[in-house]
Amino acid sequence: MGFAMKRGGVVELTGAEIFVQCLKDEGVEYLFGYPGGAVLHIYDALYKQDQIQHILVRHEQGATHAADGYARSTGKPGVVLVTSGPGATNAVTGIATAYMDSVPLVVFTGQVMTHLIGDDAFQEVDAVGITRPCVKHNFLVKDVRELAVTIRRAFHVATTGRPGPVVVDIPKDITAQKTDYVFPADPTLRSYKPVTQWDPQGIRKAAEILLEAKRPMVYTGGGVILGNGADELTALVRWLGAPCTNTLMGLGAFPASDPLFVGMLGMHGTYEANMAMHECDVLLAIGARFDDRVTGDLDKFCPHARIIHVDIDPASIQKNVAVELAIIGDARGVMRDVLSALQASQRRLDKDALARWWRQIDAWRARDCLRYDRDNVDVIKPQYVLETLHRLTHGDAFITSDVGQHQMWTAQFYRFDKPRRWINSGGLGTMGFGLPAAIGVQLAHPQDTVVCVTGEASIQMCIQELSTCRQYDLPIKIVNLNNRYMGMVRQWQEFFYQSRYSHSYMEALPDFVKLAESYGHAGLRVDRPGDVEPALREALAQRDRLMFLDFITDQTENVYPMIAAGAGHHEMHLSSDRELA
Repeated sequence: MGFAMKRGGVVELTGAEIFVQCLKDEGVEYLFGYPGGAVLHIYDALYKQDQIQHILVRHEQGATHAADGYARSTGKPGVVLVTSGPGATNAVTGIATAYMDSVPLVVFTGQVMTHLIGDDAFQEVDAVGITRPCVKHNFLVKDVRELAVTIRRAFHVATTGRPGPVVVDIPKDITAQKTDYVFPADPTLRSYKPVTQWDPQGIRKAAEILLEAKRPMVYTGGGVILGNGADELTALVRWLGAPCTNTLMGLGAFPASDPLFVGMLGMHGTYEANMAMHECDVLLAIGARFDDRVTGDLDKFCPHARIIHVDIDPASIQKNVAVELAIIGDARGVMRDVLSALQASQRRLDKDALARWWRQIDAWRARDCLRYDRDNVDVIKPQYVLETLHRLTHGDAFITSDVGQHQMWTAQFYRFDKPRRWINSGGLGTMGFGLPAAIGVQLAHPQDTVVCVTGEASIQMCIQELSTCRQYDLPIKIVNLNNRYMGMVRQWQEFFYQSRYSHSYMEALPDFVKLAESYGHAGLRVDRPGDVEPALREALAQRDRLMFLDFITDQTENVYPMIAAGAGHHEMHLSSDRELA
């Protein structure tokens, strides 16, 4: 890219060239996008450089999900470029997905020229107005001289404090105008002050409350992973000797193979995790927002517990659940300081009480709440597919998923020992997330195994991204648990709508193997339990090509345990005979 130099070494660039240079200065590796008229100046500038790799998706929603997968698996911000109008609106689902799960994205949307804004010009939408409810912040650039500092601020806001998506709307004429370029040294905004320190008195109080516990419980969410606090969490839990549970978004923050881990909690969590939540007397909640799928009926939630809540976002404190002690701060730093306070104390937890607590938890574990018919030789059980996948990958793969029964079974049966290996849409529950997210993960980790676990309904939402996988030779493994239903919809219709399966049966499904082959990939259809392991072994052995495995699974299988709406943690259905705990 040719830069015009002025006296004093100042560089004069067009807005499009400033855009590219800012991304370089931010260390951006991949830009996920789709071109259009409003961003053609930027695409021309991208053409003239080779430092940033642009990944051409086949739909703007795919761009946001791919950037999201990249961000979740690396901790770096995902970056997206789309055009104005439908380009921006197609990206909204992915923006909202990232917002609900606190994922750092910077999404650049093209806009019509500034003098046309508000005139209903061709492909004009109010991108700032449309995205305002589902972003951490957004900007409309009105002056090319403000472009560089705006981009710098967008990355700062997206990645600090509680992470989240930031949208920058750039009119086309701004990208053509020229101005001097200097990389902004200070990205701060006067009104934005993320928390960097926390109350030391709160740390001491938290240690005191924990040391008074007879039945302690540690409950953590995605904030521990986002804050890179897995090591600190593991050290804290092991020092306490307390049971630990993770939310859907927090899986991998504490090793699932550790005996102190009692499984995921919530609507489809384990019996032992939910009962321990219900009966604990001190609850340490870290980086979790007390989501309704976790708490069940709030009136029945943790009735005996003194609650300590640690979160980076003040808005999450006291929002859903009243707590005795709140610490607003970074999960990693707070856990480190709490452990130091515990170690410095002359007191220790009551060993006899803790032993009694673990005997009770072991009794709950003995109920074997995740049991299923492992001996069935006639039909493939989806749980068996995931157990086998876990065994063959040694639990070390990156797993993306879509949303539904397959997502819950993956959370239950693929036991994550490491953070940032489990990539799924939690808060928004976005079908179509899994495949494009796997694209971002595979690009970020080219030598690792990346598996997208999906269902026949979800995969069709963004299946066009198989073309993106082919263009960039991404060897993703797709595990399609095909029960010919929108599985979770069917399950709820069975339980709560007297088995009236209204439009949940998936008719006229494609031949997924032939479809994958038409995109230049390989596929296998598997309909016998005895063929599950050989098919997975064959797919995992293919290190240089995408494999689509279409597993024909039991149509009647439901996800258990389950807490029905309006029930508490202690009111769980454990099996298909609707056994109530």
